[in-house]
Amino acid sequence: MKLLRISIIALVLCAGVLVVASTRIEATGSGNVSITFSKDVAPIFFKNCVQCHRPGEIAPMSLLSYKEVRPWARSIKEKVATRQMPPWHADPAYGHWDNDRRLAQKDIETIVKWVDGGAVEGNPKDLPAVPAHTEGWQIGKPDVIFSMPEEFTVPAEGVVRYQYFPVPTNFKEDRYIQAMEARAGDLSVVHHIVIYVREPNAKQSKKLDLGEGLLGALSPGMTPFVAAPGKAKLIKAGSTLMFQMHYTPSGKETKDKSMVGLIFAKEPVSQVITTSAAFDVRFEIPPGAENYEIKAAYEFEQDSHIVSLMPHMHLRGKNIVYKATYPDGRSEILLSVPRYDFGWQVYYYPQAPIAMPKGTKLEAIAHFDNSTKNPLNPDAAKPVHFGEQTWDEMMNGFFDYTVDNDRAQTRASRSGSK
Repeated sequence: MKLLRISIIALVLCAGVLVVASTRIEATGSGNVSITFSKDVAPIFFKNCVQCHRPGEIAPMSLLSYKEVRPWARSIKEKVATRQMPPWHADPAYGHWDNDRRLAQKDIETIVKWVDGGAVEGNPKDLPAVPAHTEGWQIGKPDVIFSMPEEFTVPAEGVVRYQYFPVPTNFKEDRYIQAMEARAGDLSVVHHIVIYVREPNAKQSKKLDLGEGLLGALSPGMTPFVAAPGKAKLIKAGSTLMFQMHYTPSGKETKDKSMVGLIFAKEPVSQVITTSAAFDVRFEIPPGAENYEIKAAYEFEQDSHIVSLMPHMHLRGKNIVYKATYPDGRSEILLSVPRYDFGWQVYYYPQAPIAMPKGTKLEAIAHFDNSTKNPLNPDAAKPVHFGEQTWDEMMNGFFDYTVDNDRAQTRASRSGSK
């Protein structure tokens, strides 16, 4: 009898344990008890997301803490599971990229299981250290910052022509730029910023000379320019920076004073990076065209290496391919962007510079959707031509390259001096 009572008690205890375990499993979804924000999910966000998802940056919410993340859990799951986030548009069949933003499949599964399991916080002591960032800058603290000389008043409505602001650098010696980031004074009205370099012997005017070199830009979703060690862009002594500003009224009068931050090379620079493009400005996209093709090409006059690719189109841009045809007749696709996204304009940095022997033809092949099937299309009833405004169109296959025999062998620029 005593033995029976012990057996009954044991069964009751086991049943209780099973009920508790069952309840815990049900609450956390499919038994994913161990997956928590602090231990498992935060490290993924800190490594891949918070460069943009933090206060003051382009993303709509911060992902630095559980309190900030929890209300967005289901949305995060959807965007991550469908690979809409982190934003990355290169076809994995072509090229290998040093800045590939795609999450590993195991990280995606971790986030999905975490959300399905109730998106629990876990032990805050498991939370890794929040990554150190320089407030207001993705490249870190700049060595020097140049701002527009005065505020510009953006009207509440209407079309604002491109504005140009010359800003003297007052550099007393040539400076080599390892990283560059343009920042909008008020992102609500700044569509894009393009920074050009006007050399001291160039004609001085408030308009842009097409011969002036492109230093870098801020466009929707664009990543800042960062050069690999030993490579840099050059700003010659006495040069002027030209700010090309594209403003879009937001419904209320707004003032803007944008800026650009530069980080100087801290070690000897062996090669200077130049920006060029395969582009076309003479096209006409017919009304209603769903897949209109535009091609442009650039031929290398010296043995060179490509260090980045950056396609640029507007709202009708559909897809783009960079194709290289070499002097021996061989050809290959360097980059394919099958679903171009105007909201995320990305630099693609190859894991190793891509050799472009003299005579190589680099071709950009793009398609545009000027039909009613394109939800972003401003007006499918009109033909579209080249133009600077967003409702016009562009086809620019930008790329950065170095020339093989252009061995600068420079000394490193001194940090912080002008």
